[in-house]
Amino acid sequence: MTDNATTDFWDGLQPLIAGRTFADLTHAFHPGQPHFPAFPDEIREAVFDLENGDGFTAHRYSIIGQWGTHVDPPSHFIRGARSLDQIPVGDMILPLVILDISERVKADPDATPTVADIHAWETRNGTVPTGSFVALRTGWSRRWPDADAMANRDDEGISHSPGWSQEALTFLIERRSIAAVGHEQTDTDPGLATSRKDFSLETYVLGQNRWQIELLANLDGLPEKGAALVATWPKPLEGSGFPARVFAIH
Repeated sequence: MTDNATTDFWDGLQPLIAGRTFADLTHAFHPGQPHFPAFPDEIREAVFDLENGDGFTAHRYSIIGQWGTHVDPPSHFIRGARSLDQIPVGDMILPLVILDISERVKADPDATPTVADIHAWETRNGTVPTGSFVALRTGWSRRWPDADAMANRDDEGISHSPGWSQEALTFLIERRSIAAVGHEQTDTDPGLATSRKDFSLETYVLGQNRWQIELLANLDGLPEKGAALVATWPKPLEGSGFPARVFAIH
């Protein structure tokens, strides 16, 4: 009975995904890539190596949890909150909403989204779905993996990079009950804020028991409504963050 049920599900799913586009929204991580300045760089060692005559290749990785395209669970900032292993797999497949401010970012790298941007999205597409994943499209991932371009610091060391705004996040979480957010930049907060050690927007998101994906790639070309987002990651016990593999189906 179980085998038949499994077969029946796949038979029903296959026509739905046949001919669809699968967009990989994940940067391949590597030593020397852009990262939060306080974090150490990746160290990768070939413990066994086919090139050296071993029977197989196996690497040892030394990385911080928040490395490359990664997931932040609530426990990353909030004591006692949900960790990676406590996020159910059923929450890893979500409706995808693309909130696009990329044209504004071209003229102003400090740009952030407004509630008016969300209302405009809803005028075109209907109400933001409950339980959705909202990704902020800024075009910033085109700068990867140039660390200086990602940080975009001025002569005084102030970073000029886009990010979220409190008003947009409050509306999406408290009025639309979204499940998670994502963005192309290194941080939830814009560069002007992180330059003064202000991470209040990330604290807010995680404090609302939401999770997020940072350093998304390839948001260009995705429809602003109608795609599905799939976000997966390993399951470290009480994990506070880990590189993720994220993709969209549309």
